[in-house]
Amino acid sequence: MEGYQEYFGEIHNMARATVRAFVDREIRPHVDDWEEDGDFPTELYRKAAEAGILGIGYPEEYGGSGGDTFVKIAAVEELVRSGSAGLAAGLGSLDIALPPILSIGSAEQKGRFIGPVLKGEKIAALGITEPDAGSDVARIRTRAERKGSHYLVNGSKMFITSGARADQLTCAVRTGAEGYKGISFLVIDAGTTGYSVSRKLKKMGWWASDTAQIFFDNCMVPVENLLGEEGQGFYAIMENFQKERLILAVMATTTAQMALEESIKYSMQRQAFGRPLTGHQVTRHKLADMATLVEASREFVYRVAAKIEAGINQVKEISMAKNFACQVSDKVTYDAVQIHGGYGYMREYLVERLYRDNRILSIGGGTQEIMKEIISKFILC
Repeated sequence: MEGYQEYFGEIHNMARATVRAFVDREIRPHVDDWEEDGDFPTELYRKAAEAGILGIGYPEEYGGSGGDTFVKIAAVEELVRSGSAGLAAGLGSLDIALPPILSIGSAEQKGRFIGPVLKGEKIAALGITEPDAGSDVARIRTRAERKGSHYLVNGSKMFITSGARADQLTCAVRTGAEGYKGISFLVIDAGTTGYSVSRKLKKMGWWASDTAQIFFDNCMVPVENLLGEEGQGFYAIMENFQKERLILAVMATTTAQMALEESIKYSMQRQAFGRPLTGHQVTRHKLADMATLVEASREFVYRVAAKIEAGINQVKEISMAKNFACQVSDKVTYDAVQIHGGYGYMREYLVERLYRDNRILSIGGGTQEIMKEIISKFILC
C-alpha cells in the first residue's frame, strides 16, 4: 500500500506501521482463538487507546490523535489484515457511535461521551437498526417521550455491533411524529434502569464481534443526553452513513486484496497434474481477473475518499464505490475459495473466513439495493 503515494504520505505510513505493529503484537497471535470463542478481551480497547489507534481521526481536545481520512483508511486496512474483520468492526464500533456526538453534540457532551471512549475506558455502540426498520431509517419506532427532565424510552434495537458489552449507546429515537423529521439522538448509558441486552447473536461471519438486540423498557434518560435538537437525528444519521459506507468499502477492498494474496500464494505451492496451479492458464487468467478487479476497486474507493477529504459532496459516488467494492469482494472471495478447492472450505484456511466475513459488507451501512436507489435519484433527476 505504501506505493500509493498519491494518497499516502509519511504521516499515513507512520500510522500504518503503528497499527501493523499493534496487530502483530496484540492481535495476530490470538485471533484464531478469539474467532472460535466469538469474542475478544475488552482489555484490547485500552491497549488500542494507549497505542493511539482509537483516537485516529478525532480532535486532540477530546483525547484524539487527529489525522485525516487516509490515516483512518490506513488504520482500518491494517486492522482488517489481522484476519478478523469482526474484531476490526468490534474494536471500531466507536467510529459509527461517536461521529453523531462530534457532529451535533455540545462541547460538554463531547467531553463527557467521547473522551472516556478514546481512552478505552468505555465501549460505545450505535443504535439505529430495529427489528422492523433497517435501511428504511425513517420507520424507526423506538420512542422517547419527554417527561420533565428526562425522556422515557421504549422499544428495541437489532443487530447492534458491540451491543452486548457497550457502556453507552448513541441511539436513534422517535421524539416526534412519523417520518424522518421526528427522529432524534440520545446517548443512553447501558446501566440505565430498563436497559437490557439479549444474548449475543450468532452470525454467519464476524464471529469475534459481539452483536446483540437491545431492549428499552421505560428507560429514564436525562434530557441533557439529547444530541443537538429534537428532530435533528435523521440528518446526523445520513451524514454518519457516508463515513460508514467509506469504511465498509475499504474493508471490502482489503478483504478482496487478502483473498487475492492468499490465492496467489496457494496457487504457487499447490501441485495439480504435475505442476503448480500457476502452471495452468485457467488459474493464471483467474488470478489476473481477480487482480484487475481489486486494483479498480481500490483506486475507485481511494479517489472517492480523496474527494470527501477535499470537502466535495460524494453521496452518489460513495454509494457507487461501496456497491462496486462489495461486488468485487463477493467475486474475489468466491474465486479464492474455488482456487483452494476443498481446503478453501476448511476453517484453518484464511479464505474460508474471508468468504464468510465478506457477506455482511453489502448489507451493513445501507444495503446494495438502497445504494442503487440513492444512485438512481442522482442520475435520473
